Parts: sequence; C-alpha cells; structure tokens
Amino acid sequence: MGGPRIAVVGAGAWGTTLARVIARVEPVTLLCHSAETASAIAATGRNERRLPGVDLPKTVIATADAAALAEASDLVLFAAPSTHLRDTAAACAPFLAEGADVLSVVKGLERGSLLRMSEVIAEATGISPSRIAALSGPNLAAEIARDLPASAVIAATDPALAERIVARVARRRFRLYTNGDILGVELAGALKNVVAIAAGAADGLGFGDNGKAGLLTRGLAEMMRLGIAAGADPLTFAGLAGMGDLIATCGSSLSRNHRLGEELAKGRTWAEIEADLPGTAEGAYTVRAALALADRLGVEMPIAREVHRALFEGKSVQRCLVDLLAREPRDELTDASARP
Repeated sequence: MGGPRIAVVGAGAWGTTLARVIARVEPVTLLCHSAETASAIAATGRNERRLPGVDLPKTVIATADAAALAEASDLVLFAAPSTHLRDTAAACAPFLAEGADVLSVVKGLERGSLLRMSEVIAEATGISPSRIAALSGPNLAAEIARDLPASAVIAATDPALAERIVARVARRRFRLYTNGDILGVELAGALKNVVAIAAGAADGLGFGDNGKAGLLTRGLAEMMRLGIAAGADPLTFAGLAGMGDLIATCGSSLSRNHRLGEELAKGRTWAEIEADLPGTAEGAYTVRAALALADRLGVEMPIAREVHRALFEGKSVQRCLVDLLAREPRDELTDASARP
C-alpha cells in the first residue's frame, strides 16, 4: 500500500476523527502536538484524552515529527485550534509537498488580523489560496467517530480542488457537498459558534424552545448580515455550513460552545470554565474578531455583542438575554435580501 499520502495536522477530537474516517480506506499520518500523545496513540490505538472509547485503525500513523508530512503528497488537513493554527502551519510549511492539496477543517477568525482560517494557512505557509479548501458543516466529532451519518461542505475557489478532496475524504456515512463560496462557508462556521454560546446560556436559564428558536433564527440573520457585508453569498448561510451547523451546535450536549453557555448561566466565569472544557470552545476565541469585523463593515451583531459582555466584561447572562429581549423590533428581513 505504501506510505501515507494524506496527513492530518492536529490530534484533537476532530482531527483524530477525520484521520479515522480516512484510514478506513488508506493510511494517514496524524501529526500530534506532543510526542507523548503520539506515543499513547501508537501504543493503545486510541486517543483516549480527546476521543475516549474509540478505536483507531492501525493505518493511522501517529507522530510528532513534522518531517513526516513530506510523504503526504496528495492532501494535508489542518485541524489545529484556531489560536494555534498560524504557528502550527508555519512549523509545517518546510515539509509540505509542493503539489499537495490543503484543507482547513478549523472554524474561527484570527484575532487581530481578522483572517479566516484558510487565509491564515496561506499567509503562514506561503501556499496560494487557490490550493486551500475549507470543510464545514454539522460535524460533532463524537457522533462521526461512532459512525453516525453526517454531511459537510467542501468550499474552494477552484472546483477541481473541491472535487479531488471529496473523492478522497467522503464516505457513505460522511457525505460531502461542494460550494464555491469559501468566504461564506468559513464565516458561517466561525460565527455559529458564537450563537451556540448564547443558545447554551438560554438552555441553562430555561428559556424554553420558543425562546431558543427565536434566538437561533435571529442569530442566523446576524451571521448572514455580516456575511453579505463581507461579500459572501447569502444562500450559503441556509446550507450545511450555516443553518445545518447552527442547528447541531446550538442543540447538542456534545457541543463545547453550547456547554460553555450553560456553564455561564450557572454564574461561572470564562476563566473558570476554560480550564474544565474537554477541548476548545472556538466561539470564545472568535467573538472578539467577529465584532471587530462587524465594526469594520458597519454591521450590527447584538447577540455576539452580548456574548462578549458575558465572557469578558463581567455581565451576567441573565442580564444579557433580558437586554436582547428588550431590543426595539425591526423589519425581520432587513439586510437579509441583498446579494453581494
């Protein structure tokens, strides 16, 4: 069979799950942040810390040596947390095969630069953005690792790139669609995590299904407003990366962002919660960049604003949600019908 021609960079729950999906058909290199993690996976056939109870195929080759990426001549998936993606990509850059396709499966916006994750990879590695695709959608890792059915979208400016990735990664229970709007797909994937924090808080406070449905709908409108202002296709937000992912992340106990909101509703602070979360709640690291982008584009994002206040300004989630309810009503479709 030869050595792995595909690599996954990042051995969190999502990176490990994707390595498992790929390795059922062909070998895959799983690049871990630490030698300790790589050794544990090699010895036990599991990533017990991030994906407990899930056996990995023997064709998952775990390593902490970035030089192993040199064999990944077909496809490299980046699955590092958004806050570490730039440094991780830069460290991998010298070992990336010249012709390899690149796929970002990270959801977020970089603080300061306000770049999307595919843009961070391009800047950190020097790879042309046309060679980088993004995967997004309702993809709770623990469910996919249990072989439950899921769908996602592969977005790229080059349709041939998206099709090549679909051919290598899609499976019967992991259905992949394509979309040429990588801007919209990445924005949707990042912004829905912020709304999920608010949804978790609403659940924690017992707001009920009607209240939560209203919050999700207005959250989607907020995401779409920013997307349209940035130049994205509004229809993307009605698809898997937008509404699909929003439904999954805002409604599942498996969502770390939803759990964060629930914990905030108990009166805990972000500093207390961050240390206990089993993985990264990307919404907490995205909200500042999302609001900075909204300010730059002149877009109002009241839900994201209240999430920021709850996380970083000491405002109680009860007060945040009450203030959202007290907002002046407006035309429901304002800013939602214009196309870029």
